Amino acid sequence: MSKKQDDDLDYETTGHEWDGIKEYNKPLPRWWLWTFYATIVWAVLYTIAYPAWPGIKAATPGLLGYSTRAEVADEITRFEDANSDINMQLASVELTEISQDPDLNQYAQNAGGAVFRTWCAQCHGSGAAGAKGYPNLLDDDWLWGGDIEAIHHTIAHGIRNEEDMDARWSQMPAYGELFEEQEIAQVVNYVMSLSGEPQDASMADAGETLFMDNCAACHMEDGTGDRWQGAPNLTDAIWLYGGDYDTLVETVTYSRFGVMPPWTERLSEAEIRAVATYVHALGGGEAPAE
Repeated sequence: MSKKQDDDLDYETTGHEWDGIKEYNKPLPRWWLWTFYATIVWAVLYTIAYPAWPGIKAATPGLLGYSTRAEVADEITRFEDANSDINMQLASVELTEISQDPDLNQYAQNAGGAVFRTWCAQCHGSGAAGAKGYPNLLDDDWLWGGDIEAIHHTIAHGIRNEEDMDARWSQMPAYGELFEEQEIAQVVNYVMSLSGEPQDASMADAGETLFMDNCAACHMEDGTGDRWQGAPNLTDAIWLYGGDYDTLVETVTYSRFGVMPPWTERLSEAEIRAVATYVHALGGGEAPAE
């Protein structure tokens, strides 16, 4: 039977055989071959018509001059033109009046949310709850003010940067260069006593004297801070870098110097006002200063 099958083969073999199994040398179907050839022709024509081959500085432009970047730019321009009137209104109206206009406020909230998720969420989190070193924007613990005008100024000019002359600015000394290790432990224990239990209560009294002589000028004698100097309240349970003993020792020893960039060069006035409105409405925004 095996010999008969070999004699009746319709196709030649490749000459390869494994354990009595021979490999046919069957040609590919013509429809498959022509499809394959067509894809090659299509690929060549595509690389000629559209941007394709990478060069030193840019890809070949293609005979049709198509550009996905240009297409996106056109879409952006189209939406900017469609929103130009309301953006002009948003950029010119008093900040405190935005929330009084339902249509304008809704637009500002939506636009501000988009700006926040694009530019701010990397540091403050997608839900604006912050992270170590990045403030929580949901609570009412604000440095430099939490009304919409103060938030707008902070966003526009940033914090402790060297790019904007109007940036918010404060600087805590590195007390590791001024205090002995024992003195740092004392003042840390006193600071912890303002909002909870110190690690070593016996050091708190000595720490109070050091605090009044060196820290009260910014943090106030009662430790409630001075927002206009950027000095945080030490009597609550809200800590930007952490309120445990070791973290406070590190803060007092080396100080902190968080930086926020100014956004006036990257965002339009309407976008800054929109994100200020969005942040102000997250839950911690304050009423206008009187």
